[in-house]
Amino acid sequence: MNLSGGCGTFCLHPALERLFLGTKTPPPQATIRRLSIYLRCLNSLDDEGITVISSRELAERLDLNPAQVRKDLAHFGDFGKRGVGYTVAKLRDHLIKILGLQQKRLVGIVGAGGRLGHALALYKGFEKRNFKVMALFDKDPHVINQVYGEAGPIHHVSELPRLVKELSLEILVLCVPAEALAEVFDYVRLSGAKAVLNFAPVKLASTDGVTVHNVDLALELESLSYHLAAREAGRP
Repeated sequence: MNLSGGCGTFCLHPALERLFLGTKTPPPQATIRRLSIYLRCLNSLDDEGITVISSRELAERLDLNPAQVRKDLAHFGDFGKRGVGYTVAKLRDHLIKILGLQQKRLVGIVGAGGRLGHALALYKGFEKRNFKVMALFDKDPHVINQVYGEAGPIHHVSELPRLVKELSLEILVLCVPAEALAEVFDYVRLSGAKAVLNFAPVKLASTDGVTVHNVDLALELESLSYHLAAREAGRP
């Protein structure tokens, strides 16, 4: 899914694009994001042994409006029964397919020698969600060939095009400084990688071949600051 730039508002995974051909309007970006939140909640419900949940109960757990939950899910089909609710296991399986998580997604981290890249390389939670870090890249000669986690030694970024093809990497995570972004993205375009998660403090636009999702940490912190200020001022 393309969540920024390049194709208007956003582009869909080919399977979703086929699903929405015709008169149906594609779901908004916020709905796509909430699907992941629903999936995490459904996994927790399954662990708790809960087999059926209503839209109201699901909304309460996530601090959402029940109508919003129903509207989000209605973009993809009719998954519940009026007066009964959603079967947890079935809805979870539907969301896994909609999000394309039924197959393992192979990931490379660029800028693995920095603090953020290092932390992501060592993070164990990706595999639980069917993402596997397969390769690490950097251009700092002091970190080349160092081994972080199970992804093997750090390769020079110039090897990115070759290793993306050899390892069938689909997603590249960019943890590089702003001044290195243009050079790195040139390697990304040459590599054939299909998607980029960009943590650099410069927004990248998607291209016809590469879907980009920009993560702005400063923006997220400002959003948190707003909520803190609202609480301090007694605003809802």
